Amino acid sequence: MTTTASEIGHKIDELLLCLDKDIEHVRESLSLLNELRRLVIKRDDASLGKLLESIQTESDVYKSQELKRQAIRRELAAALGCGPEKVTLSKLESVLTEQEKARVTQRKAKLKGLIKELKKEHLSTALLLSECARFNRLLLKSILNFGKTGTVYYDSNGSTKQQSDTAFVNLQF
Repeated sequence: MTTTASEIGHKIDELLLCLDKDIEHVRESLSLLNELRRLVIKRDDASLGKLLESIQTESDVYKSQELKRQAIRRELAAALGCGPEKVTLSKLESVLTEQEKARVTQRKAKLKGLIKELKKEHLSTALLLSECARFNRLLLKSILNFGKTGTVYYDSNGSTKQQSDTAFVNLQF
């Protein structure tokens, strides 16, 4: 069975719709990262729980979107006579008409910009969470170290000795 240009054009239209959904997903991910950072800073545990549930739901929905895109990619690969791993937006740009090429190039550029921004926001979120964890470790270490100040003294022989007195913290739960 030979594949006509109209069948390829139809698959390209499906792919472009899929790419539009991917663009919306990346935008939503950016929004969720901003919200996550805001809630961590505010220490709003209830809202964080709700946010994490919505992220899980969004992840499940996106899995079906990913499967659909991969199916379209396999169909395009069969139509073009190559393996699915060879079907990229750049490869498609080289075999499409000028109008289709412009539409694919526009989506590709938009996705590249959004992905670059997503990487930056992801790094910012990871750094914030890393600093929160470091601060919590230091806080717990200072509280749970049984009040030892950790100061080292030298006796008259020149050997080291830990401080014998301790600093106490009065905690009430």
